[in-house]
Amino acid sequence: MPLVNVMVNQRAYTIACDDGEEEHLKELAEHVDGKVRELLESVGQVGDARLLLMAALLVTDDYFDAVHRLDARAKELGDLSGAHDEVNARLTNSRQIAAETLEKASKRVEDIAARLAQA
Repeated sequence: MPLVNVMVNQRAYTIACDDGEEEHLKELAEHVDGKVRELLESVGQVGDARLLLMAALLVTDDYFDAVHRLDARAKELGDLSGAHDEVNARLTNSRQIAAETLEKASKRVEDIAARLAQA
């Protein structure tokens, strides 16, 4: 199990991860460090534990926001899919009606042609 050194708030942390996850872990740590730096600019140095807690809350807020947006998009997609199905059903129905109407018109033309041929 590889060990990865990451920096958050100018402090080094060694964290174990699965093979192949090293770069991803570094990216995550960089994101957390960015949140901590944002907090430092707005609230100043309030201690590592409090800064990390606040950063975790900000990251969680971003996550929840993304989940809510994803849920909204999924609902929109479901609504669009339902509308698509309804349009397809109407199109199929319209095609059937058009085919039946054309068939009736064709039959009427044949009947008229038969009467003209008898006259």
